[in-house]
Amino acid sequence: MDCVKKVLKIVGIVVAVAGVAAGIYFAVKKFLDKKNQAADCEENYVSCSCCEA
Repeated sequence: MDCVKKVLKIVGIVVAVAGVAAGIYFAVKKFLDKKNQAADCEENYVSCSCCEA
């Protein structure tokens, strides 16, 4: 019975670490997406001379 408890404890630790890693990944991804979206607005601006008549 002690062996099962140890295995479950190790599995729980691995799942907890994976959860923290996934949380950090999604937080960083969301931050970088916002940062890139703000930069893309300025970079993709093209003036149209046909509308300036």
